[in-house]
Amino acid sequence: MAAAQGRLSDGAGEMDDAKEGDLDADTAPLPFRAAVDALRSARLRPQIEIEPTRAPQRLAPFAYALEAAVVDGEEDLADGRLVLLHDPAGHDAWQGSFRLVTLVRAELEPEMAADPLLPDVCWSWLTGALQARGLSYGEASGTVTRASSHYFGGMSERPAASQIEIRASWTPRESLGGVPDTASHLASWCDLLAQIAGLPPAGPGDASVVTLPQRRGPQSR
Repeated sequence: MAAAQGRLSDGAGEMDDAKEGDLDADTAPLPFRAAVDALRSARLRPQIEIEPTRAPQRLAPFAYALEAAVVDGEEDLADGRLVLLHDPAGHDAWQGSFRLVTLVRAELEPEMAADPLLPDVCWSWLTGALQARGLSYGEASGTVTRASSHYFGGMSERPAASQIEIRASWTPRESLGGVPDTASHLASWCDLLAQIAGLPPAGPGDASVVTLPQRRGPQSR
């Protein structure tokens, strides 16, 4: 699975300057350990493969990262990275002591990428996924970027390709004990991944969800 690359909001452009995301139980505060344990125990839909990855070093005193791919057979339909940041002293820009930062990306049909409403729709998928699970959050920010590639010369036989990227961060509200419901936030993030990959709704209650059509020729893993 390809790790997500790129600059994220709130300084997460430094995500590539990272270390292995193993949790140091001796130094990490209890709320952060509990939040990470919840991420590790979350149950997700089977089309999504998820695993720990390297976490950034300089964004917060404590960080834990996951990367995921939406998989159909041996093909990746979408991928992304989710990073949990924690500063026990709090952070003015976050308005809290935890922050979730993400990059999600998928390839699209070129005609879909040309839709002028696509960025607004994709951003609404992120906020809608959080709201659909009744999650409380704040200070959401980010970008939706679409790009197209056209091939020439010796590569001219390759069809044009378009890609959508959602880069975002938000503050999960903390419950009793100062720990956010990170398992539900992870599930909402996976809902976003499934939507951008063009998967059908997970259950009857999600029938109103509109997803992107699956892109032409999923990328080989």
